[in-house]
Amino acid sequence: MPFPAIRRPATGVRAVAIPWGVTRRSRARAILAALVLMTAGASSAMSQPLDVGIDAPPALAPLAARIEAMNPEAMARALAMAGLDLPPAVHVTLIAEDERRAAQTPRWVVAQAFGTDRIVIYPSRISAYPYESLEGVVLHEVAHLALERAAEGGSLPRWFHEGVAVSVESGWGLGSQLRLLLATARGPLVDDVDRLFASGSQPETATAYMLAAALVDDVRRRHGRAVPGAIARRVARGTGFDRAFWIETGDTVDEAAARAWSAYRGWRHWLPALVSPVAVWGWILGLAFVAFAVRVYRRRRRRQLWAEEADADEEDVDTCV
Repeated sequence: MPFPAIRRPATGVRAVAIPWGVTRRSRARAILAALVLMTAGASSAMSQPLDVGIDAPPALAPLAARIEAMNPEAMARALAMAGLDLPPAVHVTLIAEDERRAAQTPRWVVAQAFGTDRIVIYPSRISAYPYESLEGVVLHEVAHLALERAAEGGSLPRWFHEGVAVSVESGWGLGSQLRLLLATARGPLVDDVDRLFASGSQPETATAYMLAAALVDDVRRRHGRAVPGAIARRVARGTGFDRAFWIETGDTVDEAAARAWSAYRGWRHWLPALVSPVAVWGWILGLAFVAFAVRVYRRRRRRQLWAEEADADEEDVDTCV
């Protein structure tokens, strides 16, 4: 089932120098010329279509239609903000849960990306963190493909892959923040994240996703949203990942991780989570439950006292008789 044509975002902007000694009118003309060049570059980059094919059994045809209906420009913008380009071709395979391939894959695995152009999705499994929707899964996996293309076969660590994919897909919500408060309480290291990813356990893998996403989110906030693509392209030129990371950020991976996770444990991060509208409703529901429990306890206690008083009255009557 073919995808509609998706056009690539601009991969770069031509710099135009504007001399300080020109008049205001000539400077305005120079700025206008720069804007024209920027527009021309964007149009040129978006002239290449993305060929996407979808294989799906008849029962999953509605989900294939949802993938076709995704906004390609939004996908391109999300990747471009991370310094990445859409791949030239993507093949998506939807696997039903009753197929043999699903039975051979751990139940908590929702999707997989292979190389630079292939994605496999198990739609019935979508709901577990970090995946929240079919569209989010597609964007998440396309981000993996885009990273592989940018690195041109160079080695990127798992935490970087997953952290970038999560940050491109959805960013952070309240649920992620509250989970991360617990995940960072033990003061993890980058090596711990790699170990969690390799564990094969769904809870530990989910924790690894959160830690990786928090680290990448902090790096992008401090050093520019497009820094993932810059790091991957350095790796493509033969630089090792750790050195490429240091060149682009000025930090070692361990330093960046310590800063991201320790800062997240600070009150500036957890306080917004506790006072957000969702959290407020959670507190209200929690207080309502406590009030209900107290009322039930008092009612039971009152009935117990009544029963004890009734027993005492019967003993008095028996004594008098």
